[in-house]
Amino acid sequence: MVHDLYILMITAGVVSLLFKLLKQPVVLGYIVAGVLVGPYLFGESLVSAENVESWGNVGVLFVLFCIGLEFRIKNLISSGKVAAIGALTIIGGMMLFGFGVGKSAELDTMNSLFLAGMLCMSSTTIVMKAIDEAGMSKERFVKGATSILIIEDIVAVVLMVLLSSIAIRHQFEGKELLGKVGNLAITLVAWFVCGILIIPTFLRWVKRYLNDETLIILSLGLCLGMVLTAEEAGFSSALGAFVMGMILAETVESHRIEKLMTPLKNVFAAIFFVSVGMMINPSSLLEYWPSIILVCLVIIFGMILFGTLGCWWGGETMRDSMLTSFSFVQIGEFSFIIAGLGNSLGVLDPAIYPIIVASSVVTTFLTPYIMKASIPCYNFLYKHAPARLKAKIDEREQKVAQAEQLAMSQSAAGNESALADKARHAVRHTYITKRLVNLFIKNMSEKDSVQEEQ
Repeated sequence: MVHDLYILMITAGVVSLLFKLLKQPVVLGYIVAGVLVGPYLFGESLVSAENVESWGNVGVLFVLFCIGLEFRIKNLISSGKVAAIGALTIIGGMMLFGFGVGKSAELDTMNSLFLAGMLCMSSTTIVMKAIDEAGMSKERFVKGATSILIIEDIVAVVLMVLLSSIAIRHQFEGKELLGKVGNLAITLVAWFVCGILIIPTFLRWVKRYLNDETLIILSLGLCLGMVLTAEEAGFSSALGAFVMGMILAETVESHRIEKLMTPLKNVFAAIFFVSVGMMINPSSLLEYWPSIILVCLVIIFGMILFGTLGCWWGGETMRDSMLTSFSFVQIGEFSFIIAGLGNSLGVLDPAIYPIIVASSVVTTFLTPYIMKASIPCYNFLYKHAPARLKAKIDEREQKVAQAEQLAMSQSAAGNESALADKARHAVRHTYITKRLVNLFIKNMSEKDSVQEEQ
């Protein structure tokens, strides 16, 4: 096991360093490292596939746990319309595209559904890294883009649960599926409400005893406990990790936990991406290159089309809509997780996995260059747009700018209606509900005050 870990880490480290020098995402380096140590390139695997797969499964849990830690209810509420309409438009449109591509390739319904699920999610990690490296992290569109990615992550976890249910029964039953969705929604609400009432209070009580070591151990224990709870309830372990991350995101220690988890997440996430690369047969990429090109084109043009439309319908300016959509032109970690799920359940066509991984590599490589083309494309569109469309673009720009100025002035004057006041007003006739909401808001308020002091 130590030998395997040594080979894996030194290969991943050297290759990722090379990719950093070439100014490419290190995720691609990890995948290439997986190809190098895998069984296909040199005829035999340099490491034990079973060990790497086990570490990779743990890596999935830590990645989803950390994604949950980045989830902020207040941020999502503040850009709710853009996030909801944008995410649903992208997911719905890309799933239709993906399902159509699967059917046109004569795949069965099960494989077409899995393919649709793989193509509808952009990579949160790659998008945010590309935005940061492009120097756009302070741009106005980033807030809406982040909220859309959060909803996509939530939908991805739910989609994994639904695909698992469909794959196990090998049939698609509408009533049963609706029942599964309802059961999942009730379970999520129960977990989140109980967690948000108990865990923040507990952490506040023991805060004086929490050094970094104790906090990280306690957080991992809570994460793994929720993973086991999710499995016992009949849901995926990934769902449990993600939910516990969401719960801890609403505590006063969230940023501290996130900072402590980052090195651990990076290590196991690297192992996960290496395990993905180990499943790639280079010769199969040559065999399926037409399909890879087709999938890449579907991802790029589909994300640009549905991303732009969704953000525009959600109320963003055309410029911000195009900046958002041009940054979403890749698939990433959730696509690999869904593909791995299909493999583990024995329902995924063996040809799909290398096609998806290769498409992810190509689109990830192209993302920074496509992002740079967003402003020239917007200028071209605006210059050649019909008069009516140009007038709507100008009108939306003025409306968003006025709303932004109004929000800033209200915030400065202290006249902004607080979330706590709205919640108390909404439930003022229900004593028990009011108590629950007030306790929830108290935890969030104390978290905010601690962050301001820091």
